[in-house]
Amino acid sequence: MTSSSGVTAKTRRRAALGAPSVADPPTAAALKLWVVLARAFSAVSEVSKADVERHGLTGAEFAILEALYHKGPLLLGEVQKRILVSSGGITFLVDRLASRGLVERLACPSDRRARYAALTKRGAKLMREIFPAHAAALHDAMAGLTRAEQRAATGLLKRLGKAAARRPASGA
Repeated sequence: MTSSSGVTAKTRRRAALGAPSVADPPTAAALKLWVVLARAFSAVSEVSKADVERHGLTGAEFAILEALYHKGPLLLGEVQKRILVSSGGITFLVDRLASRGLVERLACPSDRRARYAALTKRGAKLMREIFPAHAAALHDAMAGLTRAEQRAATGLLKRLGKAAARRPASGA
């Protein structure tokens, strides 16, 4: 509700709480996008997490299995970059998956220091069984947008991510 002076109830509440007003529309739009993007990511992540956890896997473990399922054996460093974990984290996760018989390490023929991660037969069987239902769960989670809107959102978010990655991190 807007008063005769053009001040909304929301603006008055913010002022009463001592919250600064974001006066310039570009900054307000960017902040709103950040909040909406974070909430959408959180909601879809919860769908993915719930689906993965019913198979006794963490999201990161599933991400490794999924990468190996679709790409084949990968150097551990390549897996690390794909799923965005630290080098120590990838070692820990691959160790856990190996102890369950889902992943194995293979020597790299051209670099004796490097190791590949690969699905075992058991890991490949698991992924053949669970991946279709996981893909369907994510399809359902994204059903709020049409396919055309999903393609448009993909393009826009890719452009946003690349532009943000080019900006220097601010310590301020």
